[in-house]
Amino acid sequence: MMVLGRIVAPFGVKGWVKVHPFGDDPLAWREMPQWWLADKAEAPDEAWQPLKLAGFREHGAGLIASFEGVTDRNGAEALQGRYIAAPREAMPGTDEDEYYWGDLVGLAVINQSNESLGTVEALMSTGAHDVLQVRDGEEERLIPFVAAYVLKVDLSSRTIRVDWQKDW
Repeated sequence: MMVLGRIVAPFGVKGWVKVHPFGDDPLAWREMPQWWLADKAEAPDEAWQPLKLAGFREHGAGLIASFEGVTDRNGAEALQGRYIAAPREAMPGTDEDEYYWGDLVGLAVINQSNESLGTVEALMSTGAHDVLQVRDGEEERLIPFVAAYVLKVDLSSRTIRVDWQKDW
């Protein structure tokens, strides 16, 4: 499952929820007739519960969603904190040089001196830009996912080439 975001709070009294997306273009998710929810982002595939999407839209600076069968605030409160995901094959396609966060997790990170910096463990959104969390044993590096540092993402070779020194 590819984790897309998280339900952060109920919205109103008719079962709608506020959604915090992980990554760009979350409005493309409305093309999926259902979303899958779980209590933990790293939950096994069988723990994800499918829910049919009834509505999804922008509201002010945020996003809100509703699901079939969730018709009141109590139902929305029960969904608070749950993660949103989908199988990769259910996701809308990406353009060249576009990636889902889940595509990047597990990729090897290599600098311009061909030194291994570790493996992408996760990504996080800081507001200004996304950040790669790269783990090499006990050491963690936080590398901004911006063109100044990320030079090339190669999904076929499962690597990310970066302008980053091992001792930074």
